[in-house]
Amino acid sequence: MERKYFGTDGIRGLVNSGNMTPDVAMKIGLAAGAYFTRGDHVHRVVVGKDTRRSGYMFEAALTAGFVASGMDVMLVGPMPTPAIAMLVKSLRADIGVMISASHNPFYDNGIKFFGPDGFKLSDACEISIENMMDGDLSHCWADADKTGERKLLEDAKGRYIEFAKATVPAGLTLDGLKIVIDCANGAAYRVAPTVLWELGAEVISIGTNPNGYNINDGCGSTAPEAMCARVIAEGAHIGIALDGDADRLILCDEKGKIIDGDQIMALITRSWHRRGLLKGGGLVATVMSNMGLERVLKQDGLTLERTQVGDRHVVKRMREGGFNVGGEQSGHVVLTDYATTGDGLISGLQVLVELINSGLTTSKACAQFDKMPQILKNARFSAADPMNDAAVQKALAAGEESLKDTGRILVRKSGTEPVIRVMAEGEDLAQIESVVDAIKEAIESAA
Repeated sequence: MERKYFGTDGIRGLVNSGNMTPDVAMKIGLAAGAYFTRGDHVHRVVVGKDTRRSGYMFEAALTAGFVASGMDVMLVGPMPTPAIAMLVKSLRADIGVMISASHNPFYDNGIKFFGPDGFKLSDACEISIENMMDGDLSHCWADADKTGERKLLEDAKGRYIEFAKATVPAGLTLDGLKIVIDCANGAAYRVAPTVLWELGAEVISIGTNPNGYNINDGCGSTAPEAMCARVIAEGAHIGIALDGDADRLILCDEKGKIIDGDQIMALITRSWHRRGLLKGGGLVATVMSNMGLERVLKQDGLTLERTQVGDRHVVKRMREGGFNVGGEQSGHVVLTDYATTGDGLISGLQVLVELINSGLTTSKACAQFDKMPQILKNARFSAADPMNDAAVQKALAAGEESLKDTGRILVRKSGTEPVIRVMAEGEDLAQIESVVDAIKEAIESAA
């Protein structure tokens, strides 16, 4: 079913344009508040945000909608997305909302929802809320004596800090580790350095001076060069870069070399397997993960189950199959023993636990497998559906014939911007780059 408001990860777009306007946000709050009002108890919603300037505007609009529907609103200020998911369950709230556009620039924003179980809303739930938004909302207004109230949750940061620290085995500290943490001038700029320091690490923090405009600007997981340079300059053992809402991470080793989500997932999966903690007999990842990851897991007798791109698809399969490790190459790592969604800080802590337990350097510990060459490029398009273009189909067929059984091609539309992502993987780097370039050129030339 075609969506009007919700995309692949909540609602996202350019501020004061399309669906990302205050009036739409208020309607969402009103409809979602009415949808989740079930029973006679006092209904509550937890609302967090990252550090974008527009977050204040959307926070106020959502609050108005929720209060008008009869819900009490608990504001927590700038907090990681996974902290909102955790607080919903901890506080027995009816719904959680995170105002963030994740790794996007400041001029975008978004709204993510979590149900009372801490998981993202189902497709059916989102469609029901959309239908309410476009219908007669008069029935959503609470009686004058039943409107909700707005409250500040003063101890939200402390709750999440203690929760994150508790994911590290009792008695284990990070003493002796020097860590560079890049918080992307985003949601984790206070809590992440605090957790690492309280666990005993020497902490060098960057990306911790948000001004409303500099979120993800030359920092964070999508721009990790600053982190890498600082690791080398400080002689640190590891660098951890989070994105704007801290639900993903990218690492670098002591040499400044980037470590992506595939290597992080391999490390955690294999470590948990050895320690008897792994559930499901393997790992859930997406079609983007490197074939080298699949090969190394197979050596351990473990499986790699692939899903569509998007952490919601990963989590869905994890819940169906009883897996407790899953994620994406981009750095979303979901550890359901601890969290219901990706948590960059908690994933990073699991890597640090392995460094302490193994005594290995980051470069050795995180070199879990040899990656097969993989090329990913974005093709911007203006045609309604360039994938139906004859030249595009011809380029795809030629690429598949070229690679045959030695590699694979993956072409998919972005859910957040007008680009098609073209990926090829195989044993010959020059060959797969040629295949990707040919498909990209065909897409961009489509009428």
